[in-house]
Amino acid sequence: MSTNSLIAVIVVAAVVVLALTALLWTLARRRHLREQFGPEYERTVEERGDKRSAERDLRAREERHDQLDIKELSPERRHQYADEWTRVQQQFVDRPEGSVAQADELLTRLMGERGYPTEGYDGQLRDLSVEHGRTLEEYRAAHAVKVRSGAGEATTEELRGAMVHYRALFEELLSDQRSR
Repeated sequence: MSTNSLIAVIVVAAVVVLALTALLWTLARRRHLREQFGPEYERTVEERGDKRSAERDLRAREERHDQLDIKELSPERRHQYADEWTRVQQQFVDRPEGSVAQADELLTRLMGERGYPTEGYDGQLRDLSVEHGRTLEEYRAAHAVKVRSGAGEATTEELRGAMVHYRALFEELLSDQRSR
């Protein structure tokens, strides 16, 4: 084999190896994002219209989340929040709309104390999605009912469902679990 032929084979082999490495890296990164964000991955792909844009957004969320100072609660604070949640639930029978609004407020306070920024609903979704992507859809559903409730458009059964949805994320945040 001539020197030129050997160089051509080596160059082609190197290009193939580089292409395979890039492909494997991309697939591993995609798998990581799918595992990290759960259903939020597909939702973001659908919302953005393509995987590249969605993955860029999800990586930006991870980077932002890494800058947050997320902290655990002391056992005393956990107990206080659990007691407050129980009171909110007990008031549901007499004041379902008020209980849903209080549940939303309590969850927002819990997020804030844990270190999540609480400015704006969309920001909350973005920041929570990194560690709580699997319960985020429940939070969205509960929040939608709360908004409709504020306009007097939610049924008692929908309000009851909202409380269940809020509780899923509340318990996850309270216990320091991640939904991965």
